Amino acid sequence: MSHKVHPKIIKIKGIQDWLSRGFYQKNFPQYLEEDFKIREYLKKNLPAGSVANVEIERTQTVLKVIIKTSRPALVIGRGGQGVNDIKTKLEKLIQKDEKEKTDIKVDILEIRNPWGSASLVAQWVKGQLEKQVPFRRAMKMALEKVKDNKEIKGVKIEVSGRLNGVDISRREWIKHGKLPRQTFRADIDYALHEANCNFGVIGVKVWLYKGEKFD
Repeated sequence: MSHKVHPKIIKIKGIQDWLSRGFYQKNFPQYLEEDFKIREYLKKNLPAGSVANVEIERTQTVLKVIIKTSRPALVIGRGGQGVNDIKTKLEKLIQKDEKEKTDIKVDILEIRNPWGSASLVAQWVKGQLEKQVPFRRAMKMALEKVKDNKEIKGVKIEVSGRLNGVDISRREWIKHGKLPRQTFRADIDYALHEANCNFGVIGVKVWLYKGEKFD
């Protein structure tokens, strides 16, 4: 039997980088907990289906939060009020000692093509399932939208759980194009999200193959 690993973990420092970067040496447990709190807060409070991922960069005095979103106007708010609110909330969330106060900066990066992000595609399918759209129809609609992108050379969408409310859980998936998951230089974007439906939780996995990197 093969040993299954996370599709992104084996490619970190090869063709991909960490989502949390910077100085973590002596305060690693504290900073790691803060990273989890930051991501959990942004996941709950930003518009659903708009945030692809959150990157965190740390220096000795600055904490930089980079939010990659397909709807920057909703995150920034009128006159930048949304960014100011996020910064204020994050300061209250992680600042415990005034002597070690960290300067927090929030950057918003726009994703021009949301159908080229595995996270946004998975969130879209999740939203459709929570609206009680049949799972096959939701997957096919997402697949057709992803196929229109020239940069995407292969896609796989998988759902698992009590599909359509049946008693026995199962997995279903659809696939188009190439998906060489065994190749280390293959640039594959992967995401997992969970849809909370009336009859239980349904997992949504998305793989997007974007060609090969030779960095």
